[in-house]
Amino acid sequence: QKVRDWISAVGAKTAYITPGSPWENGYCESFNARFRDELLNGEIFYSLKEAQILIEEWRKHYNTVRPHSALGYRPPAPESVIPIDQRPVMH
Repeated sequence: QKVRDWISAVGAKTAYITPGSPWENGYCESFNARFRDELLNGEIFYSLKEAQILIEEWRKHYNTVRPHSALGYRPPAPESVIPIDQRPVMH
C-alpha cells in the first residue's frame, strides 16, 4: 500500500493488472492457467535444479510441440531441425 501511495503522490500511474483479470491481459492469464494445469499441479519439486529442468522441458514442449488453438492447432515455434538419426539416408 505504501508503494501505491508513493506512486500516487508523485503523479505516476502503474501498469498493475489485477490478479485473475483475464480481460486486462488474456494472453498472460491463459498461459498462467496452462502452466499451472499442465505442469505445476502435477509436480512436486524437491530442488531448484529439478524445477529448472522440468520447467525448461515443459517450455520446449509448449513452444515446439503442443498445439495452440489460436494458431490453427499448430505449435508457435515448431522445431525445424531434423535430428541426424531421422534424416533420409542417401545411397
